[in-house]
Amino acid sequence: MNRCAILCFLLLLPSITWAQTAGQIGRMGFGGRGIAVGNALAGDASGLASPFYNPALAPYIPNQSLGLSAALMTHDRQIQFVELRTPLRPLAGIAAGLVHTGVRQIDQRNSSGYHTGMGSTNEYAFFAAFGVRIGTRASIGIGLQLFRNDLHEDLSATQAFGLDIGIGMYVHPSVHVGVVVDDLLARYDWDALSDDGQGVLDTFPTRLRAGVSWKLLDNQLLLLGEYESSFSDRTILDPMVIFSGNVPRQIFQFREFTLHRSHFKLGAEYTLVPSLVLRGGMARLEEFSNGGPRPSAGFMIQQSLGLLITQVAYTFVLEPYATGGMHMIALRFFL
Repeated sequence: MNRCAILCFLLLLPSITWAQTAGQIGRMGFGGRGIAVGNALAGDASGLASPFYNPALAPYIPNQSLGLSAALMTHDRQIQFVELRTPLRPLAGIAAGLVHTGVRQIDQRNSSGYHTGMGSTNEYAFFAAFGVRIGTRASIGIGLQLFRNDLHEDLSATQAFGLDIGIGMYVHPSVHVGVVVDDLLARYDWDALSDDGQGVLDTFPTRLRAGVSWKLLDNQLLLLGEYESSFSDRTILDPMVIFSGNVPRQIFQFREFTLHRSHFKLGAEYTLVPSLVLRGGMARLEEFSNGGPRPSAGFMIQQSLGLLITQVAYTFVLEPYATGGMHMIALRFFL
């Protein structure tokens, strides 16, 4: 399949497909804990949340640790996470990580419906986040993200750079709020037409997230909430019929608009004993007609192996559109 044919295929997709947005890898969450609590972590200053969610959370990292997560998914999909966090005492912290998603065994067929082979697609997101405290109640942070998408063997892989800015503040000793602006400047530039630089531009949505965390029952119970609002400039192709003389002719007209979406997320974490934590969450509460909400649940067990403290976590997520459940295992080693 050549590049021109790929572009023609994209143009023939229904208008609703044009409304989809790039950069989904950055919106799926990060690691077993984040996904288990519905990804409602923009305001979580407990020291357990990844700065992937808000770079202003980096100063609250208690210890240096290495985290690994991987999921078992249906339809030959895969997702893995790796992250390294470390405090920069007394006032700062830093974290870096990598996300990989992909789909294998994609049945490829030509325009006549004949099988032409099996394909795969892979997308990567690398992030680095740095945060510093401002006084005793507030913090600020900045995150850098590098994206790479290997969509098809006949398309050159494309890269994108994104910028995140976050702030956090304690409004009460047990209540912390955080605000994040995500994916500034990020866009994929697809070289789908030729090698002369004329390609398809796919801009990531700009997202504004506000979250809150509330500690109760002597810090045994942590309640989490988050609101996300995203804006993206999109283009759709509207068919029109014009008459040339008495002969009707179909043409297509590009129409640009701004797509706005809002999401609500809730999560909770309860510490039964220091070595056993229960988690639950619900993402996209408003999407009862678009695949439904994404409920999730899990637990974490902590065990000391000599001088090495190890955490093992399991997360289950009910996926939309009857695609089944996702099972995720996460390991964290405190170095």
